[in-house]
Amino acid sequence: MAGLGEQIARQQRTMGPLLVAAVVIGLIGLPVAAWLDLRDLSERMLRTQASEISRIIDEMRGFYGSDVVGRVLQADDAVTATHNYRDVPGAIPIPATLSIELGKRISAHDGSVKYRFVSDLPFKGRDPHQLDVFERNAILALRANPREPIIEVSGSLFDRHVRAAAPVVMGQVCVTCHNSHPDSPKTDWKVGDVRGIQEISVNQPIAANVLTFKYLLLYFGFAAAAGLTFILLQRRQSALVQGINKELSEANDFLAAISLKIAKYLSPQIYKSIFSGQKDVTIATERKKLTIFFSDVKDFTAIVERLQPEDLTLLLNEYFTEMSTIALKHGGTIDKFIGDALLVFFGDPETQGVEEDARACLRMAVDMQHRLEQLNRVWHDRGVERPFRVRMGINTGYCNVGNFGSDDRMDYTIIGAEANLAARLQSIAEPGGICLSYETYALVRDLVRARPLAPIAMKGISREVVPYEVEGLLGELAQRPQVISEHATGLDLFLDVEAIDENGVERAKKRLSEALLALTIRNKPAAL
Repeated sequence: MAGLGEQIARQQRTMGPLLVAAVVIGLIGLPVAAWLDLRDLSERMLRTQASEISRIIDEMRGFYGSDVVGRVLQADDAVTATHNYRDVPGAIPIPATLSIELGKRISAHDGSVKYRFVSDLPFKGRDPHQLDVFERNAILALRANPREPIIEVSGSLFDRHVRAAAPVVMGQVCVTCHNSHPDSPKTDWKVGDVRGIQEISVNQPIAANVLTFKYLLLYFGFAAAAGLTFILLQRRQSALVQGINKELSEANDFLAAISLKIAKYLSPQIYKSIFSGQKDVTIATERKKLTIFFSDVKDFTAIVERLQPEDLTLLLNEYFTEMSTIALKHGGTIDKFIGDALLVFFGDPETQGVEEDARACLRMAVDMQHRLEQLNRVWHDRGVERPFRVRMGINTGYCNVGNFGSDDRMDYTIIGAEANLAARLQSIAEPGGICLSYETYALVRDLVRARPLAPIAMKGISREVVPYEVEGLLGELAQRPQVISEHATGLDLFLDVEAIDENGVERAKKRLSEALLALTIRNKPAAL
């Protein structure tokens, strides 16, 4: 566990500066790379444009030198301008012919710029112009609207091809020439008519410029490498974290199992307060006013002598399980089991107030007696001859409560004369009965009917203590289910008023009437 933690810590110390450096490079590198590539691209485009313009000018100068100036110098007579200037000595090309011939020369080279001067109405002596779909459509569109530019963009993923067509508009000189020339296919030209188009095609291979973006490519390559490195580091760290989580999960499962086992030795309230951090595991006590409950099984020694150890263990564990469940339901803190005795107190670590703690303790005692009657019936059917008859004592007073013991072993319990008084009250209670101190009786007098007993003296208590024996239940406790149980030689009676149904009630009345009649007849003196 420690080794994995150290590895993660080292990775975090390493990755921190790397992440900072990656972020800084990412923020600075992208605009720098884009600027450098744009600068190179601009330079490359300018060089290409300069080269193409230079080539076009050279073609124009060459054509002008050979087909215009050269022919003028060779002419013996007057120089004329005609479309078939090559067939006429000393003739030079007219503008349209000049444009056509320049287009042939410019387009003959494998350059990025091409030029064409075409028409669908050439002179009769010329070869017909080969028009493609774009050129035919452009002529029709420009004749309909000469001011609408015609541009077509095509190409693939690796190159782009742009074609732009402009109209060739007839001027006055052109109209006069064409309308009077014998080779003209049309003689009704007007000024402003569109005779044909001049087309400029520019081809830009994208693949050729890919390497222009070398800085961006380097940047993206670096970013990809950094991303992959980061992913690998994250995967490695994730594996380490998963390993730690697995170990932590196993440790948590182990601790949870241990804590559940420890919880069996502690009252749930104490367990909760310790594991939630509300209480420290240190030797410390505080003085509180508590209500203390003490119970003991009457004649338990005689019961022990009649049972085998295994049966006794099962019986006692079942008894304490049922009583503990009731105590926890009412909010009592189970202090300890002392042989067959049970010590419970109310008011720590959780309290609802002194009065409500005392009332909860009394309700608990009544429910315990009720449940014990039910258990006695079950145990009697299992072969336990003598029933459990439990005496209970309840007292309210100040005690010291907290951790007692040594630094190595502690016990969360209560000490004080008031706790001893609860045990003494239990000892003078009737089997199956509840005995209260006056302090408790004063808090619960609306729930019970009790009679005072003879005062008793207790060591550590300066006053005389007047016990109160509970004779009956009042208020809410009187409404609780009643269980009538009695077992003796020749007598086996168990009646749970809550559990019996309507048919059972009638049967019980009938059988009890028969039993009462039989007992009455038995007690009558025999007839003389």
